[in-house]
Amino acid sequence: MKRKALIVWGGWAGHRPKEGAGVVAELLAEQGFDVTVTSDYTAFAEAAVYALVVPVITNDQIAPALVEALTQAVRGGTGLAGYHGGLAASFHGAVKFHYLCGVHWVAHPGDMAAEYRVTVTRPYDPLMQGIEDFDYQSEQYYLLYDPSVEILATTTFSGAFDPTSRGVTMPVVVKRHFGAGRIFYTALGHVPEELSHPQARLILRRGLIWAARGTAEDA
Repeated sequence: MKRKALIVWGGWAGHRPKEGAGVVAELLAEQGFDVTVTSDYTAFAEAAVYALVVPVITNDQIAPALVEALTQAVRGGTGLAGYHGGLAASFHGAVKFHYLCGVHWVAHPGDMAAEYRVTVTRPYDPLMQGIEDFDYQSEQYYLLYDPSVEILATTTFSGAFDPTSRGVTMPVVVKRHFGAGRIFYTALGHVPEELSHPQARLILRRGLIWAARGTAEDA
């Protein structure tokens, strides 16, 4: 039986969430998942029936009951994954949602003008294996993050756009466990076209698979 994945898109249109959801759906379908794509947030109420849930949502609001349903589903083994605005910038006012995700976006000094280096900090991790450090141009996310996350790749701010951030090293790719569930996040992918970047696409594909319920720990 195919594993089921749920992709929920919405929020700020600038990230083009519908198209981004399509990219995620393509990656998952290639791996044999039965994928449901919707813009109806009430789908989170049924999160427990899915192997993986992927919000492609920036900002917006969510009912507390839906956050609770998603949280309990992940505690029970449902995987949760996101890229760029998804997870980190979803539902800013929902504190319990960000307690679950472990990441929260607060700034991107320089906006799209930022050119930065992504440094692989755990090359031995299966999600990063064979991926060398690479250059990237897009929004360089400044995050608040849970100390329990495992940091797989980082970036260091030059301070060119905000002297306060000079020398600050920030996670770009993280994973964590939450109860029986797994959570994956990558800050890369401002718009869908960025997900064609070879390293960004490979990292996202591996992260989605790793987070999904039913994946072996070392896969």
